[in-house]
Amino acid sequence: MGDLHECIREFFAKRDRLAEQLGVEILEVGAGRAVTRLRIDERHLNGAGVAHGGALTTLADVAFAAASNSHNALALAININISFMKAVGGGALVAEARELSRRRRTASYEVIIRDESGETVAVFHGLAYIKGEPLVPED
Repeated sequence: MGDLHECIREFFAKRDRLAEQLGVEILEVGAGRAVTRLRIDERHLNGAGVAHGGALTTLADVAFAAASNSHNALALAININISFMKAVGGGALVAEARELSRRRRTASYEVIIRDESGETVAVFHGLAYIKGEPLVPED
């Protein structure tokens, strides 16, 4: 399944235009999991000078999307929530998504965003609806 997961990683890296504009990198995709990274710069800061909640949510959402589609069955978010634990003004953030449960039509994920020191910056939960059609063609 390694080649399939690389295809899924490339799919999101090339086709998620917002992630590309913000600089979100997809580092890895595996069965029910994914890791993304964002290096915070001036464009990611809000009026208070800390990372914008929308930038953090996008970082987590891309990890959630890659993880929920890692089984190569098209999955779309139907609910997300995020809790911010720590403000950051710079550095690299890493989001790690893991599958909590998967049923025929829904799957639940947790995404933890950490800063460079390993401290938790935010916790994101997402619920995906599984449409079932392949995301990428299997050869």
